[in-house]
Amino acid sequence: MATPQNKEKTLNPKNFVWFKDLKKGFIENEKIQNNRLNTDMKLDKDKNGWVRFTPLGGLDEIGGNCAVFETENTAIIFDCGMSFPTEDMHGVDILVPDFSYLREIRHKIKALIITHGHEDHIGAVPYLFKEMQIPIYGTALPLAMIENKFLEHKMKEYTSYFRAVKKRRPIKIGDFYIEWIHMTHSIIDSSAIALQTPAGTIIHTGDFKIDHSPVDGYPADLQRLGYYGEKGVLALFSDSTNSYKSGYTPSESVVGPTFDNLFKESKGRVIMSTFSSNIHRVYQAIKYGIQHRRKVCIIGRSMEKNLDVAIDLGYIKLPKDIFIDAHEIAKYPDNEILIVTTGSQGESMSALYRMAIDEHRHVKLKEGDQIILSAKAIPGNEPGVSELINYLMKKGAKVAYQDFSEIHVSGHAAQEEQKLMIRLTQPKFFLPVHGEYNHLIKHKQTAESVGVHDRNCFIMQDGEQWEISRNRVRKVKNVKVGKVYIDNQINKEISDDIVIDRQKLANDGIVIIIAQVDSKNKKLIGRPKVTTYGLVSDREDHAFAKEMEEVLLNYIKHAKPYVFEKNRVFETELRGVVRKHIFRSLKKYPMIVPTVFFQ
Repeated sequence: MATPQNKEKTLNPKNFVWFKDLKKGFIENEKIQNNRLNTDMKLDKDKNGWVRFTPLGGLDEIGGNCAVFETENTAIIFDCGMSFPTEDMHGVDILVPDFSYLREIRHKIKALIITHGHEDHIGAVPYLFKEMQIPIYGTALPLAMIENKFLEHKMKEYTSYFRAVKKRRPIKIGDFYIEWIHMTHSIIDSSAIALQTPAGTIIHTGDFKIDHSPVDGYPADLQRLGYYGEKGVLALFSDSTNSYKSGYTPSESVVGPTFDNLFKESKGRVIMSTFSSNIHRVYQAIKYGIQHRRKVCIIGRSMEKNLDVAIDLGYIKLPKDIFIDAHEIAKYPDNEILIVTTGSQGESMSALYRMAIDEHRHVKLKEGDQIILSAKAIPGNEPGVSELINYLMKKGAKVAYQDFSEIHVSGHAAQEEQKLMIRLTQPKFFLPVHGEYNHLIKHKQTAESVGVHDRNCFIMQDGEQWEISRNRVRKVKNVKVGKVYIDNQINKEISDDIVIDRQKLANDGIVIIIAQVDSKNKKLIGRPKVTTYGLVSDREDHAFAKEMEEVLLNYIKHAKPYVFEKNRVFETELRGVVRKHIFRSLKKYPMIVPTVFFQ
């Protein structure tokens, strides 16, 4: 008879063969899981080279994306975008990256790689091509948008450098094999890039979100990302713009029903404004406009060009008979009109802004008009957008902006999509890009939450050059970076000193002093003419002029003999004396322009 002890031993599952098989299966699966997640196991041990990454724009800022990947013999530029000026950059329309480093390595630059057609990725290309011409590789839409820019800059001949690529088809450029991988974003035909280098495979996401139901039916190519993840990814460079946003970014297709409801309720004209590059947003607005039997008028040069390109290339299909010109709007009842236009950011030269201030040639706003601003204000543009909305409402128009949660959706990945990107590619090293410093830090924390080790995450800044090899990432040096100011009306650079002078004039004003001086007898002839702008009020002008006359007399009385030998020397020293006096009395450093005539 079995004792209780023997019975317990006999019934213990560990003693059964089937349990041992289960345990063995668990252990084997655990090894499989660990091997699957162990990036070092996947990386090619024969890859002993290095690749260097140098961001020239797009880090610690939103926009201006431009970077360089290079080996000893080959360099490729990743995107070449513009950014927007701050409020104190008077008369500056756009900023483009400083190309100093590109000039240094010009001898080994083989290509410009374009991920997509947004301005912050292609806006500076014409300015780069005015200095150097290199093959531009990209998909059809971004190249067509760059072609429009070249035409504006009278650089049509440079379209001969275009090289159209096919997605999922790697091409060899110097020391690299480069493949474009389809991604979803707020513009058609966006791509991530798989870069096979002497050090290993690098994935650069470009700007992306993971839209499972995009308007064109082409979701992000997650299969291809997973394919590279299985083979082994050395480093992932990933879009950080929405790194603070939890969950998922909604699909672009959710905007359509909001348009449908607004069109349904509107008894007058509908005027929809968004980014001219957001072709699918424009397409959805037009599609619902057609359903509600409205004729469509496109206003705004960039909007017209981008829509024409998308239709001509076959990205979207629309009947031509639904379009009318701006001068034909008055021929139709208000409830049969849809106007699609630019100006969602409150730009003073845009079509919508000119409508709002009664300066548009064909469209005068009136009560009953429904305005749809289907875009979020770019950071820094909020005051301009608010001013625009005020103007529109004063005209009696209804404005739909932030009233509806689905009137606009972002084109950038939220945290769960960022996690999915990391899980698919399983990189050894993680380098967040595209965003301000705090966005990069937040993205780094997200990467750590899904298994990337803290020591393998790196926060970079513009101008820092990082070397990536199979076993380490290290910063090797700093290169010159910065911004070049551009006047977009004439497509020319504005020199730094002009912008500095404008800032000084705006902040502190200007003092102009014109005087005649008897250099032999060292005395003032007549009264000096003193003019000020932006320093003292009009009623104080006379007293200030008298004060400056006293300063000038005192300066002449105590001046050394050598200053009376040349006008320039006299003026330079007088400028310093006046500057000190004004700062003591007004705590300002105005621009001082003395003009002295010796007799």
